[in-house]
Amino acid sequence: MAASVMYSRLSAGLRSRVPRFGSAVQVLSGFPGVFGCHGVQAQQHRNLSLHEYLSMDLLKNAGVAIPKGCVAKTPDEAYTVAKEIGSKDLVVKAQVLAGGRGKGTFEGGLKGGVKIVYSPEEAKDIASQMIGKKLFTKQTGEKGRICNHVFICERRYPRREYYFAIAMERAFQGPVLIGSSQGGVNIEDVAAENPDAIIKEPIDIIEGIKKEQAVRLAEKMGFPSNIVDEAANCMINLYNLFMKYDATMVEINPMVEDASGVVMCMDAKINFDSNSAYRQKEVFDLRDWSQEDERDRQAATADLNYIGLDGNIGCLVNGAGLAMATMDIIKLHGGTPANFLDVGGGATVHQVTEAFRLITSDKKVLAILVNIFGGIMRCDVIAQGIIMAVKDLELRIPIVVRLQGTRVDDAKALITASGLKILACDDLDEAAKMVVKLSEIVTLAKLAQVDVKFQLPI
Repeated sequence: MAASVMYSRLSAGLRSRVPRFGSAVQVLSGFPGVFGCHGVQAQQHRNLSLHEYLSMDLLKNAGVAIPKGCVAKTPDEAYTVAKEIGSKDLVVKAQVLAGGRGKGTFEGGLKGGVKIVYSPEEAKDIASQMIGKKLFTKQTGEKGRICNHVFICERRYPRREYYFAIAMERAFQGPVLIGSSQGGVNIEDVAAENPDAIIKEPIDIIEGIKKEQAVRLAEKMGFPSNIVDEAANCMINLYNLFMKYDATMVEINPMVEDASGVVMCMDAKINFDSNSAYRQKEVFDLRDWSQEDERDRQAATADLNYIGLDGNIGCLVNGAGLAMATMDIIKLHGGTPANFLDVGGGATVHQVTEAFRLITSDKKVLAILVNIFGGIMRCDVIAQGIIMAVKDLELRIPIVVRLQGTRVDDAKALITASGLKILACDDLDEAAKMVVKLSEIVTLAKLAQVDVKFQLPI
């Protein structure tokens, strides 16, 4: 669990991978998150994100009004769904876990991941250009994200659009409701240009939400007096959903008053705290791994705490704090970490092997630093895993190992007896200097197209 606490601090200044699923909530609430107010690089978070159609189902079950709609996995299903909805005004939305879908481009050339259509036939045609294709947006980067489903819903005509969200904020030591009269637009721009347009209503997490708080926020957001009560009830239902499912974020953009005077949520983004997976199994079973980095899936399968970074020095460490310190000392000596990887205190030989497999799946990795302090974790188990990994994976990059603590002498004996080119170092500072220098040598060798072979001792 300690690793989870560290994640939000981890990536600052180190990481520039594309975020999984962007949201403006973290900017508005002050929560350290996906976007920084001054152009800070995106961070990765250990929160589950669900597709829009799944989030909308949760809203519906919570008593929140949403447009009529259904998901489709094939163009033929899209045609059937569109026909069943029974409206000539429909919206086809690509189900991809990335923001900016409307301005994205599909690999087949289709512009936009959110399209208005006027017949089941048109819905089928648009779906055929989305399903099975990658969508590229500002948040997906060059890799894009595969679209395996489309969400087809009726088109509603709003009189007014609002922004509403719920997030955890440290400043309030609990949840905060966030609202604005300016919905349906890039709320980040609103926050930057007109901060007064963003309204916050802190909630006491022990007492829970009170009706007067929701009414007060609805009034400040500008809901007409005749529907303030309805808007407040909608907010209360959303808050109850937020708490029930251990959400870290609920974002509705826009929440609207439609042409018939009904308060309705037109879109939904919900993130869930990964620490709650054991009690939110039904929700976490909905995870779409096709939308995530394959390394994240490998790490989850092996029960490893892993975050990929942009450097070329792989790190394998036990304990989140020690992992942070290890990355810091690599940076101090001029290197760049390629990952955060905490194998925890109860790692097995198999997990250590999988950790090496995970690290070396990143082709940028040119050297590896193993830093283990054996308290609960036995150094000889780590040594066995290292030896097995080097043999099984036929690793040719330099590996620097610093082991201290429980059964360290047994570990050193195992490494020596293996005859493998694993460089042992007792001092962490010296180990960091060594791995940085070795990564520089390998980098130069690659640039010169020279094959470098490392011999012991170096």
